[in-house]
Amino acid sequence: MYERKIPRQYTCGTAVTLEIIGGKWKPALIFSINSGKRRPSELQRMVPDASRRVLNQQLKELEEHGIITKKIYPVLPPKVEYYLTEFGESLLPITKAIDDWGMRYQEKFEALMEERARKSGISEE
Repeated sequence: MYERKIPRQYTCGTAVTLEIIGGKWKPALIFSINSGKRRPSELQRMVPDASRRVLNQQLKELEEHGIITKKIYPVLPPKVEYYLTEFGESLLPITKAIDDWGMRYQEKFEALMEERARKSGISEE
C-alpha cells in the first residue's frame, strides 16, 4: 500500500469509512465477494473497466484493512479466493445503501451528464 509522507488524520467517522471503502472499485468488490464472486477472474469480469493491477491493489488494501481475507489453495496453478471477514460484513449495509442510492438516481445522473456534454459540445457515445 502507498506510504504517505504526512500521516493522515482521522478526525471523524466519515474519514475512516472513506479510507477503507474510498476507492473506485472497492464497494463493487465488496458487493461482488458477498454475492459469491471470489476468484480474481470472476471479480475482473464483474468490473471489466478496471485493470487487473488496480483490482489487485484495491483487494490488497481491503485485505490490509481487515475487510476481506485471501485464501490461497496449494494447487498448481495456484488458486486464490477472497472472502469477507466479519468486519467486512459490517460494511454490507453501507454498500447496499450506496447501490440503492445510485439506482434511485441513475436516470437523473445520466440526464445531468448528457446535459453537461451537450453544453460542452461533447458526445458521450
